[in-house]
Order: sequence, then C-alpha cells, then structure tokens
Amino acid sequence: MLPDISVIVSRFVDAAGCMMLDGGLATELEALGHDLRDDLWSARLLIDNADDIKRVHRSYLESGADCIITSSYQATIPGFKTRGCSQSEAERLLKSSVDIAVAARDEFWSVESNRAGRVRPVVAASVGSYGAALADGSEYRGDYGVDQDFLYDFHRPRWRILADTDADLIACETIPSAVESRAMLSLLEETPERGAWFSFTCRDEERLSDGTPLADVAAELGDESQVIAIGVNCTAPVLMIPLIETLRKSSDKPVVVYPNSGERYDSGLRAWDGTRETAKFSSLCVTWRKSGAKLIGGCCRTRPRDIAAMRRVLTVS
Repeated sequence: MLPDISVIVSRFVDAAGCMMLDGGLATELEALGHDLRDDLWSARLLIDNADDIKRVHRSYLESGADCIITSSYQATIPGFKTRGCSQSEAERLLKSSVDIAVAARDEFWSVESNRAGRVRPVVAASVGSYGAALADGSEYRGDYGVDQDFLYDFHRPRWRILADTDADLIACETIPSAVESRAMLSLLEETPERGAWFSFTCRDEERLSDGTPLADVAAELGDESQVIAIGVNCTAPVLMIPLIETLRKSSDKPVVVYPNSGERYDSGLRAWDGTRETAKFSSLCVTWRKSGAKLIGGCCRTRPRDIAAMRRVLTVS
C-alpha cells in the first residue's frame, strides 16, 4: 500500500507548520569523541558503537525532530566486507541502522511527557549517493563517469534490504546528478509499497552539482506517486530560497530542505572549512517555510541545539 502523503507529511504540517527533520548525525558523533575519518564514516559505528548512534537519534528527538534519518548514508555491503564482514553480517549491519533508529523512536515515544503536543516521529532510511561510498567528495560534483545501469546495480542490494525494514520511508539523499536520480527512481518503482523523498546537492541557485537544472529533475519526479517530497540537502543555506522557489514552480510535491552549515568539505583533508552559519538557522528557517518548504532540518555540521532552536521559532512563528 502506498504511503499517504497526508499521513507522512501533512499531519506534521497541520500540527506544527512543517515536518521537522533532524541534523547532522556524524557531526554529533564527532562531538561525542568519535573519529569518523573513515570510508564508512558514521556507518562504522554500526560495527563498534551502535549505542552512540542510538544516543544521537534520541538527542534529535528530544530537540524536536519529527523525523530521524538512519546511519545508512555511507553504509554498503562492499564497504562492510572490506572490514572482514561476511555477506550475511554486512546485510545484518545495514538492517540494524533502521532497527537502532526505530528503537530510539519507540523508546522516546514510550515516555508520556514526550508525546505532549507531538505527532509520533517517523524514521527515514537513508540511501546516500554513490559518491558517499567513494568517500572522495564526488557527491558534491557528480562526476562519477558511470552510467545509469551501473548506479542501479550499485544501489540495488542496499535498497532491497532497507525497503524490507520497519522504516517509515526512504530518504534518497545528497544526489548530485540526474542519472543517479533516475537509477534510484527505478528502484523505488520496484518497491511499490514504499515512498521516498529525493534530495539533491546543488552547485548554485539553479543547477545540481553535475550541472543539470533542478527544475528538470523536479519535473521528472513530480508525477511519481511514490515520491513524497523533492528538495535539497547538504547545500549552503544561502541558496535555499531560490532553490525552494524553483522546486515550487516545477512540481506540486512538498519541498524538503536541510542545508549544511555553509562550510565547504575538503575531500583531501576530510574536513570542513569556511564560515559556519548555523547561528542564523533559527531565523532563516522561518523564511524557508514562508517560501514554501514543508520539511525542514539540517545536514552536515548542524547539531541538536540547532534543530531545537529551529523548532522553537517555527512553533511560534
């Protein structure tokens, strides 16, 4: 049965004006002392410290997030196998990313005081781009040099596992190219019981990282009943308003935005540089909602305190 957009998104919009997403999972894990300069990034902790992943999920729920995104963004079967995992163990670890998030949500919701004025939060299973698995920053460029069939084959094993979990929806995230979007859409169509949002990285106010006009991919996805929202993530906050406007003109789907802090990722150093702008999020998010965004959160370098601040201002505005 297809997920009803009114169930997945509108109930949060009706209750609080938007659906509040979480922030950077890896950023908060680093704040807990974890060194994530690793090809698996935050997914490495699925092997050796799942408790801290759960702890971060809880911190975002406690900060007001309506949706928490799983730690599967950079998790792949081949990636786990390079750590000596068997096929079955790699599949178990990938599935556990959803189990951990669901457990965090259910534990949070079991506390009566947490339910006051809230709609039961949802879990989105993250499907990161091929560039994330390469761990070379190409999710911000889209210069993979591979075709749609290759990307379909790459994503299919992980997709099939995550689609067969208790996640409420799938988050296709940090997509830099139209070719990758089409590969993911083919997989979504093969799992008709599932709904997903599609979120892209953009190089400027109009184009994806690979140069494709955002309007074009939004129009392609706009008629797909399984696509519950279309938007932008891990892109500078200064670009959000024109990108939201483009999305609203190109599709009737709800708009999802969760920008990064405004810093730029250096793939060679595996570090961020530039000016952090998260202090502005609590004012910017009001403008994003007024511009038409319905799902709002943060990506890399944002933290629970940022989500809490956004939640407060969006609740009263």
